[in-house]
Amino acid sequence: MTLFSSGCPKPNLQQNSSCLPARLVTLAVIIFLIAGGASSTCFAQKSSSDLDLHGTITYANRQTYVEVPFEVPKDVTRVTVKFSYTERDKHTAIDLGMFDGEHFRGWSGGNKSTFTVSATDATPSYLPGPIRPGKWKLILGVPSIREGVRSEYEAKIHFSRAGDRPAVSTFSEAPLRSGPAWYRGDLHMHDAHSDGSCLSQSGKKVPCPLYKTVETAADRGLDFIAISDHNTISQYDDMRELQPYFDRLLLIPGREITTFQGHANVFGPTDFIDFRLTSPHVPNFNRLLDEVQSLHGILSINHPGIPSGESCMGCGWTVPDTDFSRVTAIEVINGGAAGGPHSGIPLWQQQLNNGFRLTALGGSDNHNADIKAQTSSAIGHPTTVIYADNLSENAILDAIRAGHVFVDAEGSKDRIIEFTAKTTTGAASMGDEIQSPAGQQVHFTLKMIALAGDHPEVILDGQPSTLLDASAIKQSEETRDFDYQSDGKRHWLRVNIRSQSGALLIVGNPVYLNFAKR
Repeated sequence: MTLFSSGCPKPNLQQNSSCLPARLVTLAVIIFLIAGGASSTCFAQKSSSDLDLHGTITYANRQTYVEVPFEVPKDVTRVTVKFSYTERDKHTAIDLGMFDGEHFRGWSGGNKSTFTVSATDATPSYLPGPIRPGKWKLILGVPSIREGVRSEYEAKIHFSRAGDRPAVSTFSEAPLRSGPAWYRGDLHMHDAHSDGSCLSQSGKKVPCPLYKTVETAADRGLDFIAISDHNTISQYDDMRELQPYFDRLLLIPGREITTFQGHANVFGPTDFIDFRLTSPHVPNFNRLLDEVQSLHGILSINHPGIPSGESCMGCGWTVPDTDFSRVTAIEVINGGAAGGPHSGIPLWQQQLNNGFRLTALGGSDNHNADIKAQTSSAIGHPTTVIYADNLSENAILDAIRAGHVFVDAEGSKDRIIEFTAKTTTGAASMGDEIQSPAGQQVHFTLKMIALAGDHPEVILDGQPSTLLDASAIKQSEETRDFDYQSDGKRHWLRVNIRSQSGALLIVGNPVYLNFAKR
């Protein structure tokens, strides 16, 4: 009898297959082999996964390698496998590996029950590389199974495609922390995968390993970071390896799209995004935005106030005819530039006045993980503080889209502002919009925590106002409020907190009045 190497007899492939994708299987195909006292079963069935493979391992498979073939469809960008089997308590052990149609893709033995592979990253033990359609196969090594024991295995296989959002996070299956809260992080940093450097053990300047960036961020108590190396996507493989260990620090895939006309971070996707702006490949910025949005990413313009020239080509933002309705955010504080000529606040406020709702973010732009805390461009200086439903990639990015954010210029661990508006017909927080007809009173409330001795100011349409008492904050937790009479027109109001010397400490995002979507 001719056999599949999986131990299942070969059926007529014109009629059925033991391991076809679940969507092609209308009835479970169950095939039994009885040969030389051996028996095994394998079949595919419909399930919540794209492909659900079942089979039986017996004593006849002991100290052999069982191959379980499956088909990868076209346009798949990631293959994820979840494997389980029974009779572990009876001294059964099944090891796991995988081949694609041409190459070995990895071997985890018995140390992993779930793994994923894509062009950019893979679970440790496995190799990133192209996901080509065709027949792939799981390899089941059977070091031990006792006579008379039948071990049932199940392999749930999920296929991802370009533009699929992760269920929760790219590198984690569940939120790292549950429940809504203010989460603190850094959204702009570099390492060995681009131009980050630090001193080696012998004191030489070398590309700085990504591990040091993550370790430093964890040591400083951050909740999340985005690694934003220039144009490349090689960092994601390291991030996938590190996330399980750093299980209190969310690692968000990012990259800094670095062009001759400006820099911008993209958060979320791991697919390649062509950065060659003004080339035939990416003739204009809208084409780049098309790709970002097709992958469900968000784009944030970086350090737009920095001059662009030979010393830093493209550092300022000079992209002509930028469609700000398609931009999610602007980095208003980069490193230590909270104010002054290099601040991103002027461009941001100009576009707010033009009617665009854009979220203000901050980023250290760190290039050396060893820079001491509380200094310019140290990891976490500044910190972006985000009110999210939980600590997961999807929740953090959705909160950025919503504008539920403020920037802590010095990267403190405890400063908080909560700026809200309320009318008889609605309520809003930072980033939200509220409709208010002419003559209606809008009641604003500002709650401030860990800011005693500092001074609040309310910015109305880009200008400081006298709407709120700006005297020094007296308590560790203090609330102030004011009323604003709407004229029915479009306005935005937000809050800064300044030190006694006038230094900018907190940059809040706006509450929007009567903003129509653009």
